[in-house]
Amino acid sequence: MKIAILAIGRRARSPETELVKIYLDRATNAGRALGLGPVELVEIDAKKPGKAAEAQALMPHLTDAAAGEKWIIACDEHGQARPSRAFAQEIAALRDRGVRRLVFLIGGADGLDPALLAAADGRLAFGPQTWPHALARAMLAEQVYRAVTILGGSPYHRD
Repeated sequence: MKIAILAIGRRARSPETELVKIYLDRATNAGRALGLGPVELVEIDAKKPGKAAEAQALMPHLTDAAAGEKWIIACDEHGQARPSRAFAQEIAALRDRGVRRLVFLIGGADGLDPALLAAADGRLAFGPQTWPHALARAMLAEQVYRAVTILGGSPYHRD
């Protein structure tokens, strides 16, 4: 199952962008034997500001697979926070059901358009705090890597 993080905006080179790259590379390498990967970040620029324009920029990246072959999880402050093991089990269950592409959406500064939220199959929150987009990407990339290591039986995750 391919995994993509679709994020509004391009981030300049920074420690956070380097961290995202490290975790995505690790997740891709560790996930191959588990049928997970590649794991990629797709940064998308909206031509105009605002949620509707951002949704319009994201949509072409969401319509590339037939229904049932992809699963969309919107990162949203009103979503459900999941423990790492539950997150890993959710990813495994989607893979085992035959989902070919798992897509995580990270919106712009004002969040995701209501139409995208309604179209998503699930919502993920990073807890009650507000996080900068660069850190949200890094946190999601790390959790995807952590999920892969949990599923692979690696000692990386400790309860």
